[in-house]
Amino acid sequence: MKRLSDIKFSTLDLVPVRENGDAAQSLRNSLDLAQHVEKFGYNRFWVAEHHNMDGIASSATSVLLGYLAGGTSTIRVGSGGVMLPNHAPLVIAEQFGTLESLYPGRIDLGLGRAPGSDQMTARALRRERSGSADDFPEDVAELVRYLGPRTPEQRVIAMPGTGTNVPIWLLGSSLFSAQLAGERGLPYAFASHFAPRYMHEAIRVYRNHFKPSAVLDKPYVMLGVPLVAADTDEQADYLATSVFQRILALMRGQSLVQRPPVKTMDGLWLPHEKEAVSDFLGLAMIGSPQKIRARLEVLIEQTQADELIFTCDLYEHSDRLHSYELLAQVMKG
Repeated sequence: MKRLSDIKFSTLDLVPVRENGDAAQSLRNSLDLAQHVEKFGYNRFWVAEHHNMDGIASSATSVLLGYLAGGTSTIRVGSGGVMLPNHAPLVIAEQFGTLESLYPGRIDLGLGRAPGSDQMTARALRRERSGSADDFPEDVAELVRYLGPRTPEQRVIAMPGTGTNVPIWLLGSSLFSAQLAGERGLPYAFASHFAPRYMHEAIRVYRNHFKPSAVLDKPYVMLGVPLVAADTDEQADYLATSVFQRILALMRGQSLVQRPPVKTMDGLWLPHEKEAVSDFLGLAMIGSPQKIRARLEVLIEQTQADELIFTCDLYEHSDRLHSYELLAQVMKG
């Protein structure tokens, strides 16, 4: 049985934009956060591809990763994830091949099969390209070929990219990618930071379908976990209201810019909305270090996960830094 101190821990930054801030400040904050969690002992720092969302500044994911990798020295940097239906596999192979060539041994390529946006935005991204989520297994295989060793009959190569063997992860919030990751022998990250309902079933499907590969001899599971750590439970509950407001705005189709915490959510949400936000954040670790340690020990006991990747969407950057510092102390025991 695994102990908390056996588990690797990482950061997923959604590069949040404050209601009185701008994208430039959010991007600088992302680098500052990466530099801090590197010192705290985190394993990797991922950002995700989102489009047409005014509260998230990570749309040009590979460009941002170059900025983050250039400003850090040891932490792994990667995508959590690139939404592959939006792109030709060759383009992604070239982008991440370039990153791996510049920062060898530090780049991860996490892939999702959802577009990460609404249908209108998806059309704007793809134009005449006919790619869709249905092509995901074939697109993944094509991408793996571009990043692998060049073969004699290969007429199209990724340069940079060929022979870099950038580690590929499959990400998912349903069971499709869990099965595919298992069959391909790839590491799997489940999006339990926003879709915890299918977490246990996805882990089971992945492990049951796992076949050893050139990159993995046994399953490797990473779970997304929302985080709001503070010195006291009361302070954490207060800071978490910024997260609640953001999820509520997402569900209502409103602006996702970060809002400051409030003393109470009463009057801001209806009973059914409160329940929906609670379901969305079902795996959230909100509280003092002692409370979070107890909840994390239960999570590890139940899932036997290999790694946890935490996302922390707090209004004040200093509160985010402190939250990740407290978590590092918890994880190290």
